[in-house]
Amino acid sequence: MRRTASQRLISDLRSGSFKPVIVSCCERPMSQASSPLTVSGLPSERPAKQSYDVVIVGGGIMGSAIAWSLSQRDDFGGSILVIERDPSYEFASTSHTNSCIRQQFSTEINIRVSQYGVDFIQDLQSHMGPDPRLPDCPIQAFGYMYLANSETGAAVLRENQALQARCGAGTRLLTPQELAQAYPFYTVDDLLLASHNPVNEGYFEGATLFDWFRRLSREAGATFLANEVLAIQRDAERVTGVTLASGEQVQCGLLVNASGPRAAATAAMAGLSLPVEPRKRLTFIFDSAQPLGQTLPLTIDPSGVHVRSDGPYFMAGCAPFDDRAVAYDDFEDLPELWEERVWPAIAERIPSFDRLKLMRSWVGHYAYNTLDQNAVVGPHPDLSNFYFANGFSGHGLQQSPAIGRGLAELIATGAYQSLDLTAFSYQRLLDNRPLIEKAVI
Repeated sequence: MRRTASQRLISDLRSGSFKPVIVSCCERPMSQASSPLTVSGLPSERPAKQSYDVVIVGGGIMGSAIAWSLSQRDDFGGSILVIERDPSYEFASTSHTNSCIRQQFSTEINIRVSQYGVDFIQDLQSHMGPDPRLPDCPIQAFGYMYLANSETGAAVLRENQALQARCGAGTRLLTPQELAQAYPFYTVDDLLLASHNPVNEGYFEGATLFDWFRRLSREAGATFLANEVLAIQRDAERVTGVTLASGEQVQCGLLVNASGPRAAATAAMAGLSLPVEPRKRLTFIFDSAQPLGQTLPLTIDPSGVHVRSDGPYFMAGCAPFDDRAVAYDDFEDLPELWEERVWPAIAERIPSFDRLKLMRSWVGHYAYNTLDQNAVVGPHPDLSNFYFANGFSGHGLQQSPAIGRGLAELIATGAYQSLDLTAFSYQRLLDNRPLIEKAVI
């Protein structure tokens, strides 16, 4: 049977038939020590071995999903090392997510990826079990509500809904009159059309999914390391190892870049370019003096502001006025955004929100793909054992089950088995062939 490139590389690693060469090194101080999240024991700070078959850089939701998916395969018996620079996850995108899932996308691949995510999240027992410890993880299906106030926007909603319907999603189009009848708290005078999917769209406990990806990965033998990659070694055709902030060099048969907003820096250590940058996204939690009387769907207003119910309160969010790349450690709040953009927009759309109490806010980072705001998944065409799982642009949590499964299939067998993720390949970056997604929030 013909071996895949990754299988040959893992075999070479085990036989010792390679000589590592350092091609890049980022001089950065090691991250400050902080209290790790306690999940099935603390992550170690130094590697137990000098070599691993698969090294995953980044232990957030994506890196953990890949580790879990790979560790569960009977056709993969290799060792897995997950390296996370901040084991407290205090500033991780995973920790700052609003934890929602939707099927209202404009590309079939994104719809299919989320549909698998829905099935996975709502039945952890079938996908991750059988295990009596696994909790239920229901989706609070309030749905996404896209609003259009222009003919162009309405045409996009119609086109998207037709595709979503063909894929089996429950999306429905609403006229302004139908919207006002179903949700009388909206101002609809300026609207032409709305799109709402009340089936399997909404909020879920993302922390539960994240917790169990890590927990079961460790129990299956994956090692989680509280450390930082400062350099990547490679030769002309493959990655051979990494240098850690603690000084050790770890050899690897295959490396997966799952480092979120830092993905471009990780790629650069291997001499590769990646159009992914950290961009701020703001989230605001508020209380309303006047109740709405029913659950507020996750409403995407034409202004760019989105708002939804959040238990007894409400959650709103948007991009900053100046939406550009920021420093990896820039989590400075922008209080003027609430006063000047968010509150005016939601009060205009929902007049009941004219009297609000802002309770708290936070800043997170999107791993923003500047080409097309879609994921980059799979191997580099010229560095075949360097794999990408990057650029999810705010969709990483909901896409993690399918991406984890797909990359595990690709690593273990050399091909996607369940859902073809080739549309997300790195090759489209080289070809300047964007995968256009019209439903980015």
